[in-house]
Amino acid sequence: MVMSVLLIRPKVADLVFQVYGKPLHPELFETLASRRFTCRDGQVTVSITRTGHVITWQEPNLFLTEIADIDQELPATRRALSFRMAGERTSSWNCGHGVSYQMSFQVEKMTPEIFLHVHDEILAEGCKRGLLHNFRPNHRLAVSPLGFVAVESTPYCLFLTSFHTFPEEHTVVKSQSLIEKRV
Repeated sequence: MVMSVLLIRPKVADLVFQVYGKPLHPELFETLASRRFTCRDGQVTVSITRTGHVITWQEPNLFLTEIADIDQELPATRRALSFRMAGERTSSWNCGHGVSYQMSFQVEKMTPEIFLHVHDEILAEGCKRGLLHNFRPNHRLAVSPLGFVAVESTPYCLFLTSFHTFPEEHTVVKSQSLIEKRV
């Protein structure tokens, strides 16, 4: 007999958005899907976790880790930004070595009808590009949570967009990050 473990999403209020100027151990996160992208001077690894995402950007002189995940006790060393996921937030950080990081996120609660429409749009877009993970719902008639991250790159700029759906709360968490390198 095969047992199936259901993945239960946390409440949106339990999530945080953090940025570090260093790598974090992958064992700290329950990775469900991952994809590596190559950029001009480095690489980006996008991982969708049970509760959000972890993105790492690495080049010879710099390492950034962006986390949109459940709040857990992570080290404060070299943490540049940390915000509880609620409402809207924008921020930036001068990382050094001519690199700047900008972010924004939005937590949007919707009516059930609008949520289903947005959910279907995210699913359709995720099937075309980026990294999409379609979670198993808590029961067979439920809407399945989604995690989607798109990566766009130019020679001196990296643009990341993520969407995470929380069907039980009719909520979508959207984040955008921009990493720019001055030449």
